[in-house]
Amino acid sequence: MSVTQPPFTSHMDAALDEASAAAARGEVPVGAVLVAPDGRVVARAGNRTRELSDPTAHAEVLAIRAACAAAGSERLPGHVLYVTLEPCPFCAAVISAARIARVVYGAADPKSGGVAQGPRIFAHPQAHHVPEVIDGIAAAEAEALLKNFFAAKR
Repeated sequence: MSVTQPPFTSHMDAALDEASAAAARGEVPVGAVLVAPDGRVVARAGNRTRELSDPTAHAEVLAIRAACAAAGSERLPGHVLYVTLEPCPFCAAVISAARIARVVYGAADPKSGGVAQGPRIFAHPQAHHVPEVIDGIAAAEAEALLKNFFAAKR
């Protein structure tokens, strides 16, 4: 199954909208959008860990759960995940388990990243599936959201 390659910035803009909404709720501003192979947005979410008192309620996981429920399947072949921040190791493992074709992310996460930083989940031989990864899309905007959010907390 081929993956439609829509303009990266349009879907990343939607992920940034989700991140802004998360910040407005007092959540760390991370947003995710999941796009089907035909280019339709099938799920979008922002972090909700505090709101739901759930440490697994990361934007990526919430979007993947919604898309899987809508598809009636635990796998999302051909789908593209847009996320404003490099996925953490937990989210990277979920992305692999869901067999997502491509991950497009904005800001790097030197402290908690799991794709290009830290444990690099997709580089492990134990990774069941390795998606294509494209980084740095709208990175400045994603970084600014995070910096402003944490500056306001201090």
